[in-house]
Amino acid sequence: MNEGILTKFGFKFGKNTVHTSRTIMIEELKLLLEEVPSPKNIKQFIKAIEEDNCLGKRSAKNRNLTSRHLIELYSLDPDLPLFRTMLYFWNREKDARVLLALLCTISRDNLFRSSLKIILSTPESKIFTRKEMEEFIEDLEPGRFSKATLKSVAQNINSSWTKSGHLTGRVKKIRTEAKPTPASVSYALYLGYLYGVRGLELFDTDFIKIMDCSREKAIELTERASQRGWIVFKHIGNVMELAFPNLITKEEAEWLREQN
Repeated sequence: MNEGILTKFGFKFGKNTVHTSRTIMIEELKLLLEEVPSPKNIKQFIKAIEEDNCLGKRSAKNRNLTSRHLIELYSLDPDLPLFRTMLYFWNREKDARVLLALLCTISRDNLFRSSLKIILSTPESKIFTRKEMEEFIEDLEPGRFSKATLKSVAQNINSSWTKSGHLTGRVKKIRTEAKPTPASVSYALYLGYLYGVRGLELFDTDFIKIMDCSREKAIELTERASQRGWIVFKHIGNVMELAFPNLITKEEAEWLREQN
């Protein structure tokens, strides 16, 4: 993994996390992309949030904070491959939107990405508490957060996993299965591809595992995406060829060659 190359694609690896004060903000993202469905640049999003107040925030300070948090989570930059590709699938399959947002957040919020481990290891139908997430974060980064902040971060992370469909319930949360689609699985494969994974191993990355489906189901959804012309997928047995001609530019292909 080459973090420098991945950063060019839009991934982030720093310690900053929006989850000290917010969740994945899926409601705000949906409203914003209804207002600006075909952005030419990030400035259009900032104008829509801060000047036009398309998200209905009460103060200029709140509008500015919302803008900054959404940029942290999603970049909102159509020139960055990570967001541009999320938007490509977002506009093609409505049912995929929550998982597309989740995958993008995982790629840009390092602490939230780390919480994948505990969510994936929690069996379906098991009760999952805020305390468990607090202990996981504290073990991961001892002493980083005060007791009050740790509680808030754990609560926000659990709320994000609830919004994505991996947890249900308000006070007592229960592990549930997400609902993957051709678009969300395609985006998960795309992210793995950017990491340099190829062939059958693309169906074993954490991006695919968090779709909560078997490899066979993921392959079936990938075939459907290929039939729709979104990606190119060919396979005979365990020999697979996956390509993203609509999603990777010549310059980006060079970055991938450099990484490999």
